[in-house]
Amino acid sequence: MSAGGPASRSDRRRIREERQRRRRITWAVVVSAVVLVLVGGAAVAAVVVNGQGGGTSAQASPEATPEPIVFPEDEPAATAGAAPCTTVTVLSSLENSEMVAALVEGYNAAPRDVDGTCVTVVAKEDKSGLAAEDAATGFTDAAEDARPTVWIPDSSSWLAMARDGGGGANVPEEGTSIASSDIVLAMPQSLAAAIGWDDERPTWDDVFAAAGNEDAWSELGHPEWGAFKLGKTSPLIASSGEAAMLASYGSAAGSLSELTAKDIEDPDVTEEVKQHELATSHYMATPEHFLWHARQSEEKGSVADFLSAVIVDEKSVWDYNRGITSRDGITRIESDPPKEKLVPIYPKDGYYVADNPAVVLTGSWVDDTEAAAGADFLRYAATAQGQQIVRTGGYRDLNGEFDPMVAEVGQLASGESGALPFPDSSVIVATNAAFPEVRKRAQVLFLVDVSGSMDEPIATGGSKLAAAKDAITKALDYFTAGDNVGLAAFSSVDDGPITPGLVAPVADIDTGRTKFLSALGALKPIEFTPLYAAVDTFAKQQAADWDPDHINAIVLLSDGKNETLGEPITADQMVENLHELHDTTPVLIFTLAYGADADVKTLQSISSATGAHFYDATDPTKVGDVLGDLVTSF
Repeated sequence: MSAGGPASRSDRRRIREERQRRRRITWAVVVSAVVLVLVGGAAVAAVVVNGQGGGTSAQASPEATPEPIVFPEDEPAATAGAAPCTTVTVLSSLENSEMVAALVEGYNAAPRDVDGTCVTVVAKEDKSGLAAEDAATGFTDAAEDARPTVWIPDSSSWLAMARDGGGGANVPEEGTSIASSDIVLAMPQSLAAAIGWDDERPTWDDVFAAAGNEDAWSELGHPEWGAFKLGKTSPLIASSGEAAMLASYGSAAGSLSELTAKDIEDPDVTEEVKQHELATSHYMATPEHFLWHARQSEEKGSVADFLSAVIVDEKSVWDYNRGITSRDGITRIESDPPKEKLVPIYPKDGYYVADNPAVVLTGSWVDDTEAAAGADFLRYAATAQGQQIVRTGGYRDLNGEFDPMVAEVGQLASGESGALPFPDSSVIVATNAAFPEVRKRAQVLFLVDVSGSMDEPIATGGSKLAAAKDAITKALDYFTAGDNVGLAAFSSVDDGPITPGLVAPVADIDTGRTKFLSALGALKPIEFTPLYAAVDTFAKQQAADWDPDHINAIVLLSDGKNETLGEPITADQMVENLHELHDTTPVLIFTLAYGADADVKTLQSISSATGAHFYDATDPTKVGDVLGDLVTSF
């Protein structure tokens, strides 16, 4: 390699192999340097990372601290403008929806006059990736009067994705940030202390080395915590998932701050990212999904049974530590704070910032008055009153400041070096395009209830079974070569065996798709619902074929309660068996309650016992959307 010239592929490979060798050495040093010193009966951990007492800070050199913004006071109208009011619909992400809803409430509480009319702002929310898809097509699935005027995703990366998808005509290139939340590595306190990251910030190389070491906790004296379980959201759906994927690429390429689209395309970088992804337990749609399961795990015994670390935004850490969780990312449940709080960790080679950009859309459905009213709402968000709402909502204001109570409860840091904006649009687009290739592959069995009730008609005109077949067919498009997918169905006649049983063996979807679809098309409603026996039988079969390099799972769709003439197994026995399997060969069972008569409680207990998620399609007309959401876990 010539001095200053481009590295050849073989050069890059040698550099990468050397980095991987150093990473293995780094992990050994971390383990050997955790020295437990008994002081008055207490264990004190002294940790040295990378063989040094300290480490380099983020790659960017420190800049002079800018003068803080002096937020102007809001200036509402003396009296509201004339009716009928101009309606402004503000679309947010699920992650920032509470903050945006509070801003909407604050704005609506004062009189407004824009172009002579009063203004009513309405808040709506959707998953970031789905909103970006809708924006790319001009929100054509909604009537014009239901389309948003203002869009506030939680990260600018989604503006780039929408424009890349063809939405350039209605999505401005840049938004105006109204708040921010750093995307961090969050860990239970005891685990962070054991590995030393609560005291010495790790690099992303350290994180991926730990996650890739199946004996990480055993080597640190905690075999009871099992494998290092790293949680990530899907980069196709959530900003934290995008940040996790970018961190993986940046770590493999040697720099988060200088990551380029060419790095994403580098085959050696791609191979290392694939190895990182093997350590992922599974993907979920939102940070709330992970944190809900973490809280459930703590209530059953230990959060470490489900989670070692998860990549989430600071606001989600604050929510969790104050006892706010959500099963679906929308409905929030308030309970007592957890016994063990999460510690946010800011990797020293950089971490991305969700900048909550706001844009007034420029589509044909937005007239001049609506655009002016949308701009007035954004003006309000930057006032002293708006920024107070931002801070009390768990976010950093435009000066990067937290509300003191938020910082204390969330254990959130101020002034840490390493905060990075998301990369430019070319990197974002390349990363999302690469995800299907580098993600951890799936080994999934679709398990479908074909009891007699599946013949019932639904509002769309067909039967429940017909709608389920359509949804599964569409969901199958998510899987690509290397994903192993199979199909089984369950019912019984009188006290007979489970039937029809396995109809398409679990096989590479690239070669097995035709057989799968043929078997799916042939399914017909039969009679009884041997739910417990079917789950027990197929969970054991999937566990017997467990593959550590795949996400091992069952997708269970059922529309009724257990109903058989015999009683081969009880609900308690089934759940106990699932717990035992999960300890050694964990098979995630994602459950989907289909129709109003589905046994929601039992389906929730099945998914909970396996660390998977429950999905609600009790409105059977929504089964396609729900199943489409579910498969993003793979």
